[in-house]
Amino acid sequence: CALPIFEFGASWCPPCKVLLPMLDELQSEYGERMSVLKVDCDESPAVTAEYGIMSMPTVILFHNGEPIEKLVGLRPKHVYETLLSRYV
Repeated sequence: CALPIFEFGASWCPPCKVLLPMLDELQSEYGERMSVLKVDCDESPAVTAEYGIMSMPTVILFHNGEPIEKLVGLRPKHVYETLLSRYV
């Protein structure tokens, strides 16, 4: 079962543009153990509001359908790796 990671961002957001390649690398490294779902905050305001997204990028990790970890802002790749290693 893949661990879903939601990335909340926007196409015009510079930190989001830095984050996406990092998440793609992690997706390659973890394979089927994780899945990255990108949510464009401009296109999905209801979902963005539902999860209380106040700034971009925000990454939320889900487990059994529930949000378990939330990282606000751009972080170094190792922070995402450490987070994933706890659950994958």
